[in-house]
Amino acid sequence: MKRIDPRAVKARRMEGWIASAISVVLIIALLWLTMAYSWPVWIAGWSAAAVLLFIVLELAVLPGLLYRFWRYEITEKNVELNHGVWVRRKTLIPMVRIQHVDSKQGPIQKIYGLSTVTFSTAAGSHRIPALSEHEAENIRKQISDWAGGTDGEL
Repeated sequence: MKRIDPRAVKARRMEGWIASAISVVLIIALLWLTMAYSWPVWIAGWSAAAVLLFIVLELAVLPGLLYRFWRYEITEKNVELNHGVWVRRKTLIPMVRIQHVDSKQGPIQKIYGLSTVTFSTAAGSHRIPALSEHEAENIRKQISDWAGGTDGEL
């Protein structure tokens, strides 16, 4: 099985920095409210500890784990996805069930040259995140061809 692009770790860390900055602003606001309205100090203390734990997990632990546990395999008959850190999910999608395939790129993925391939079935949509732009385009075309359609809509 193939792994997602290693640059996914850096992209995920950048997303983590953004989420951490927002969390710190919220904790500062909570500290201000605690002092301004004489709320119990333990509320701000426990909240700050939870945010600190969130920041450590988001920046140091989760990016590597998410990269380590994301695998995919694409054959002429199936797309197989294996992912999950705490709960392992194994999904097998038959090519004949795929109705639509697309690739997309958010602003952080664009910085790192990554894309996400999304494909839909009648039961829902699935994705393979953090692929190189070239790999994502190749996979999108390959799934489209094997699923029996033209690019995009099948």
